[in-house]
Amino acid sequence: MFICFFDQVGIVHREFVPPGMTVNVDFYCDVLITLRENVGRKEPQKWENQNLIIHHNNYPVHKSFKISQFLAKNNMTVIPHLPYSPDLAPCGFFFFSKLKLPMKGRRFDTIEEIQEESQRVLDTIPQRDFQGCFQAWQKRWDRCIRAKEEYFEGDGGI
Repeated sequence: MFICFFDQVGIVHREFVPPGMTVNVDFYCDVLITLRENVGRKEPQKWENQNLIIHHNNYPVHKSFKISQFLAKNNMTVIPHLPYSPDLAPCGFFFFSKLKLPMKGRRFDTIEEIQEESQRVLDTIPQRDFQGCFQAWQKRWDRCIRAKEEYFEGDGGI
């Protein structure tokens, strides 16, 4: 398993979950601490106001009280995610396919090989693709708002 944060420019932080480990509240809190540190060190211009905006899906660990407290204390704003709305999750409509398609049909002997290839694939995603993801995300949110949060199918020409 693997946790990744990205923006319109590219990958901001990525972290592999150790084999056999469950992502619990404490582990995820440590990931968020590392995310903050990496953004502050690697991209100080994004950290000038010390306010990160992130999007989570609705996994229970993301919605836990401890994580909510941590996010509030550290000026990390969460963009809400409607339940049962995979079309509104950038990981669902963009990221996973960018990662999986180049690796489809390949066999790996070790977890380390999978991790290395995953990182290589991620490093080849062009900035324009990340920009396109956020443009598509905005269009999908606009469509959801126009539908008054009612269910709809398909991408509506997005």
